Amino acid sequence: MYEFTYHRPGSIADAVKLLAGDPDARPMSGGMTLIPTLKQRLARPTSVVDLSGIAELKGITVSGGTVKIGGMTTHAAVATSAEVQKAIPALAKLAAHIGDNQVRNRGTIGGSVANHDPAADYPGALLGLGATVHTDKRTIAADDFFTGMFSTALNPGEIVTAVSFPVPEKAAYAKFPNPASRYAMVGVFVAKGPSGVRVAVTGAGADGAFRHKAMEEALATKWSASALEGITTPQDTLNGDIHASKEYRAHLIGVMARRALAAAG
Repeated sequence: MYEFTYHRPGSIADAVKLLAGDPDARPMSGGMTLIPTLKQRLARPTSVVDLSGIAELKGITVSGGTVKIGGMTTHAAVATSAEVQKAIPALAKLAAHIGDNQVRNRGTIGGSVANHDPAADYPGALLGLGATVHTDKRTIAADDFFTGMFSTALNPGEIVTAVSFPVPEKAAYAKFPNPASRYAMVGVFVAKGPSGVRVAVTGAGADGAFRHKAMEEALATKWSASALEGITTPQDTLNGDIHASKEYRAHLIGVMARRALAAAG
């Protein structure tokens, strides 16, 4: 790990000021990705701005058919929230199966979506539910937020302050996890609600999470697993690695989609 200056601001304004004053500074949420990166000397920021001391970035509210989750809210807090379990049980269940206890109690929703790991669970939920990302400067629709593997629409120094989810009529998430890391080798989030029918895939795309338009069109006509018969996923858009080939991931997308539909009812 290289030497850096550590800051722990108490407000969003102070954090923004620190980041704006140092182009090589890096914000840190739960640190689940940044800390290992620093330890392996794969990153060399001049300073780290720890957001964990900012109370206004934490918390969950449900109002007017929308669930709003602060950017520094942990996965464990989402998983155990009675409000989330009632409004969007699929989201609470997704959070409950991220990583292990240590990851769930340190990792945050803001850090997860800002990092956009191609195997992370939350990007699938954002796209599947038609969520909105709130930052210290603007709001960004989930469809416009994820721009590629480990890439988002965030500008340097921009902080994810919250994510809001419209409450769906039906929704479910099915994941085929890597047995060691519990990252999604393939995860599929299906939802039917204010944004229509949406199907989002994570863990499989070469560019990260994506919406499966062919499945959406089929399910908009008939909300049933039988509507997915004959629908395939082009393999040239998928990721192949030591854990699973492109062919296997293409097959798993169909399997997880049908499981998610069964869970959604």
